Amino acid sequence: MFDYDTIHRTARLARNHAFASFKSGRAENASYEDCCFLELQSYMGMVGCGSTQGARRFQTRRGRHYGPHGDTHLRAVKQFTRETLVDSFDDATERILSATSSQTSFPRPVTVAIDITTLPYYGAVNQMPMVSGTEDPTKNAYKFATIALVGRNIPLVLGVEPVRESSNWDENPPNRMHRIVRTLVRRAQRHVEIDTVLCDREFDSKAVYQTLSNLGVKYLVPKHRFVDEYDAIEQIEESGSEVAVESATIHADQGSHAMRFLYVPSTKGEGTSVFATNHRIEPEDAELFCRRYSARWQIENAYKSIKHDFLAKTCSKDYVVRLFYFVFAVLLYNIWRLTNLLLQGSVEAAVGQKPVVTAGECVELVSSALIPPD
Repeated sequence: MFDYDTIHRTARLARNHAFASFKSGRAENASYEDCCFLELQSYMGMVGCGSTQGARRFQTRRGRHYGPHGDTHLRAVKQFTRETLVDSFDDATERILSATSSQTSFPRPVTVAIDITTLPYYGAVNQMPMVSGTEDPTKNAYKFATIALVGRNIPLVLGVEPVRESSNWDENPPNRMHRIVRTLVRRAQRHVEIDTVLCDREFDSKAVYQTLSNLGVKYLVPKHRFVDEYDAIEQIEESGSEVAVESATIHADQGSHAMRFLYVPSTKGEGTSVFATNHRIEPEDAELFCRRYSARWQIENAYKSIKHDFLAKTCSKDYVVRLFYFVFAVLLYNIWRLTNLLLQGSVEAAVGQKPVVTAGECVELVSSALIPPD
C-alpha cells in the first residue's frame, strides 16, 4: 500500500523548494504568479499535451480563471533565458536535496554518468543556431547534455547543459566537449562528492580526459578504435590473452597526467572493447572494473522516462521554449525519483530496487498533490 502522505510531502517539497527557483522576471502586478505557469507546465508534462490543450484542461480542473491561456503561458516561458533556466535547475536540485537530506542519504562518493540526448527538430535550419545535425543526415535535433547519479544511487539528474554544435548550415564554433564536461562536473560537485565519471564514446578525447583529471575525479570512457588500438588488439590476440592494460601519459593544452588503456572482452559479443581511465588498474582487475560502465544504462532509461512521462508537447521553434520544456521535464523526473527514494525508505527497500511507484502512477499522484481540487 502506498504512503500517500509521503507522496504529498514530496510534492510539497517540489512546490516550495523547486518551484521557488524558477523566476521569470515578470512584473509583480502580472495577472498570474509564476507558480501558476509552473503548475500548468507540470500538468502539461504529466498528461502529455501542448499549451493550448493543456491550458483548457487545466482550467477545467482548477477553474476557468485560475490558470493562464496557452499563448499567455508561452509568452511567460519566453521571459526566461538559457542561463536563468540552467541556474534555476541547479538551484532547484540543491533545494530538493537539502530538503530531503535529513530523511535520505546516498552512498558516497558517487559515480555519475554524462551523456547527450536529442529532441527532434523539424523544419528549415536557417537561422537556427542551436539546432544540430545527427548521425542521420536527413534529421536534425536539439541536443542537451546531462550529468546523473548512477550505480548504487537513484539516477537523479544533477545538471543540464545545452549543446551547441558546429553544423554545415551555419557558422557555429566547433563543439568543445571538454567545456561541457567541466561545466557539468562542477555543477554536480556542488551537490555530491564524485569518485568516478562515466562518459559515452562521444566524449573520447584527450581534452576531456585532462579536464576530468584536473577536476580531481576518476573517469572511465570507451575509446574509438584507430590504428593504434587495432594494432594493440592484434598483439593481444596473438599472445593468447583476452585482457591487457597499457600505461600511457596524456598531454593536452590543459596539462598532463598518467592514465591507462584497458583492453577487455566485449560484453556485446565477440571482440575486444577498449576503455580509457585514470584509475590504477591491474590486468587481473580490468575486466571486472570495466563492467562498471554498464551502470550507464540507467541514464538511458532516464532519458526514455523524461521524454515519455514528463515532457510536454510543443511545436515551438523558439529555443528557450524547447529548453524550458526539457529542463522542467527533468525536474519532474527528479521529483518522481525522490518520491520513490522516500517511499523505499518507508518500506525498508534498498536504494536501486525497482521503483515502488511507477512513473505513470507518480504522474497521477503527484499531479493531484501539485494541483489539488478546489
